[in-house]
Amino acid sequence: AGKTPAQIAALEGREGKIKVTLGDFFEVSGSPGATAAETDIAITGDCSRVKYIGNKMTAGSITVNGNADMYVGGWMKGGKIHIKGNIHSFCGIGMEGGDILIDGKAENYIGCAYRGDWRGMRGGTIRIRGSAGNDIGTFMLGGTIIIENNAFIHVSTHAEGGTVIIKGDVEGRVGGQMVKGDIYVLGKIHYMLPGFKKIDVVEKEVDGVKGTFDHYIGDLGERHPKSKGQEIYANLYVKAAA
Repeated sequence: AGKTPAQIAALEGREGKIKVTLGDFFEVSGSPGATAAETDIAITGDCSRVKYIGNKMTAGSITVNGNADMYVGGWMKGGKIHIKGNIHSFCGIGMEGGDILIDGKAENYIGCAYRGDWRGMRGGTIRIRGSAGNDIGTFMLGGTIIIENNAFIHVSTHAEGGTVIIKGDVEGRVGGQMVKGDIYVLGKIHYMLPGFKKIDVVEKEVDGVKGTFDHYIGDLGERHPKSKGQEIYANLYVKAAA
């Protein structure tokens, strides 16, 4: 915020071990916002090798008119990011707030914890309009992840909070070692984990979609916290067969 185009072009970046500037790769133009909240950044071109877009962002908006690489919105606390293409892995890692919208597909580790850490996404919303890969919401503590298509394996592994919505199918390993939080699958889970127990059938509206869901609790192989003497479980809702 507050930087001129020339100052932005002079900002340092890295290409491996080589120090570069943004001006080595981008033409920068426009008028600076006085504050982060008044700053709107638009990037046009192929950013499929550009990492850390929106890293530690607190306010304002970023729009990428194409693809982006890893760590989009990593450790983000506020603002909005819109990627109008596909992204690589680690989107929203350690995220605490704000909104991320991906028009295309995403790869792995969406809203998860950094490797070696146990604190995943804590707040905010990530919406993937396409499909996603593995390890969605690993160690998730809060916030919402919405995948509008299919996902592969490992959803909300080790999660202690938050909500994950998969509008398509999931191959398997959903909710492994999950303690708290909610998962909604509007398609099918091809291979259910044995640590989840069906307790009832409920009517729900999930991201604007109404339906009947089989309600499971779990992971029963984990220790769970208690509230007023009652154990608290994670919830898994799978759309019931017609």
